Amino acid sequence: MFRFSRTLLCLTLCLGGQLRHHAVQAQVLPKAELTFLTSSWTGDRFEDGRPKIADDWINRARAIGLDDAWTILKNKGYNNQFVGGWKPLHADHPIVGRAVTATFMPSRPDVDQHIVTRGHENGRQGNSNTWPIEVLTKGDVYVADGFGKIAGGTLIGQTLGNAIFNKTGNGVVFDASVRDLEGLMEIKGFNAFVRDYHPSYLEESTLMGLNGPTRIGGAIVLPGDLVLAQREGVLFIPAHLVEHVVTRAEFILLRDKFGFEMIKNGKYNTGQIDNQWTTEIKSSFLKWLHENPADVKLTEKQLDEIMKDRTW
Repeated sequence: MFRFSRTLLCLTLCLGGQLRHHAVQAQVLPKAELTFLTSSWTGDRFEDGRPKIADDWINRARAIGLDDAWTILKNKGYNNQFVGGWKPLHADHPIVGRAVTATFMPSRPDVDQHIVTRGHENGRQGNSNTWPIEVLTKGDVYVADGFGKIAGGTLIGQTLGNAIFNKTGNGVVFDASVRDLEGLMEIKGFNAFVRDYHPSYLEESTLMGLNGPTRIGGAIVLPGDLVLAQREGVLFIPAHLVEHVVTRAEFILLRDKFGFEMIKNGKYNTGQIDNQWTTEIKSSFLKWLHENPADVKLTEKQLDEIMKDRTW
């Protein structure tokens, strides 16, 4: 009897702990699973397991070209990271930051009720569309799959837009719509890449996943990915490839700047620069790098690694 009771107590405690953990993590991918899916990342993480790209890399990414970054990713075999066809709030204001992801689906009354009830029992407030905002931190970009819904798919308006910007100092990427266009445009520094604008309020949408893998158009996005949103579209750079992408994109910018200067001053012509470089041009480029240290953010080690990979 004692042995049976002890076993029953152990099972109760274990299951109770699992249930409590599951409840606290309502709609959120378990930390162990998120860590597994992003195990190529070996750097710091947030408490929930999301990769924590250093602020310095985010700041450096603001200066790189999206097309260069896309090419670098494609050369690594990452072919499903770009999405175009957006209506940005401010086309000339890029969004760069760490992704916090959310997945919405068409609502179903019984599922809606279960989700909201569990969320409220575990400290969440309001409707589920506000829950992703609660987990945002400085530098984050709220990325949501709203299944392309326009009418009734307005994930935020002016009030939630202000709440997001106060937490992140950043913007959002929604495969859905937003409302209160004029009010959102008044939030200085805030930007949104969305499918469209609509005066309706959000309805018939349920939060089915928070900080897990999601799909935006034809791209896959994981929490912690670096979001690079420019006029051309949105690129999601896996966290473990950020340093690789940024350093090589910076190198391309240097190479292009050198080429423009050489053509302008007549040292080399367009055919020479826009072709396989000769040993002479390579030597001129290396000399130019040493003469323009203010333009070079790459360390000597990073530069050496890139130069070894270059086929010119």
